[in-house]
Amino acid sequence: MTVNFDDVYRGRRVLVTGHTGFKGSWLTTWLRELGADIAGYSLDLPTDPCNFEILRLGEQLRHYLGDVRDRAQLAAAIDEFRPTMIFHLAAQSLVRRSYADPVTTFETNAMGMVNVLECIRARPWIAAAVLVTSDKTYRNEEWCWGYRETDTLGGRDPYSGSKSCADLVAYSYYHSFLRHGTTKIAVARAGNVIGGGDWAEDRIVPDCIRAWSAGSSVAVRRPRATRPWQHVLEPLSGYLWLGAKLLQGQPGLDGEAFNFGPDANVDQTVQQLLEAMTSRWPGTRWHVPEGSGGGEHEAMLLKLSCDKALLHLRWRAALQFNETVELTVDWYRNWHEGRVDMYAQARQQIARYCTLARERGICWAKG
Repeated sequence: MTVNFDDVYRGRRVLVTGHTGFKGSWLTTWLRELGADIAGYSLDLPTDPCNFEILRLGEQLRHYLGDVRDRAQLAAAIDEFRPTMIFHLAAQSLVRRSYADPVTTFETNAMGMVNVLECIRARPWIAAAVLVTSDKTYRNEEWCWGYRETDTLGGRDPYSGSKSCADLVAYSYYHSFLRHGTTKIAVARAGNVIGGGDWAEDRIVPDCIRAWSAGSSVAVRRPRATRPWQHVLEPLSGYLWLGAKLLQGQPGLDGEAFNFGPDANVDQTVQQLLEAMTSRWPGTRWHVPEGSGGGEHEAMLLKLSCDKALLHLRWRAALQFNETVELTVDWYRNWHEGRVDMYAQARQQIARYCTLARERGICWAKG
């Protein structure tokens, strides 16, 4: 029998904020596989199509429709469900949208974190919480080495700035209110996540799928930008393992921040990602529009050092770049061609990922 994450989630009540989003829908699917009793709290369906609907998750968990900016509404959902574990993922997560609507971005990301932590500090029966921010929380100096958890926070754009604020809120609440309490918290940072079921605007993979599904060429703004591409299941395994260790009371984790990212050998340009994707989706096209490269600031290089997660959690990424692309493109092709039940497909991809992790000696994937 395979036991993942020390089997700590089986039968446990877990609340996921932002469960209708890309990461949130995969996290709730995985938690179901782990035997958790799950509730989700989210404002709406963020995209059309939406992975939450594609996987029919509304039929399989308690679905609270609510705004993370509304503390009273959030508190009511928590009091009704009474989770012992919270994963906070609710956010406005798009850089370009943050320029169009900075107020909502700051309210959702910074004040949303305040509201979650206010609810937590008033409810000592909540055992643990993993608070997800972003790799964009760091002040990006375009370094060639990975950012460490102790590096300076700060962002040039409203999205990055709001995530930096959320991180500082978590730090302040921990040291002011939670440090000597019963609830254990930790911050998780990750970025450049790809995988099946992402339909967000202005992201390279969903943009490709929308265009290629329609037989069109996709416009690519910055083909030379380098990213540490990782499959969505990679950081989620870090979140789940961090949460498990908080619940088990492992020393040295409470109040800390942890990066979750891939090995350096998966750092690839946008162009290399496109070439790898087109090899699995024949007949595709892409182009660079005239005048690309101006306008809003967008980082050309941003990667994380995950040494702290390796040292304290023995966590590391499991996939190679070609495996990340394969899982991603195969999901979208199956969806586009209507060949399989997509919830079954998601379960199969989680099972395959767990098998690869176990074969490669990843600590959370015990056999």
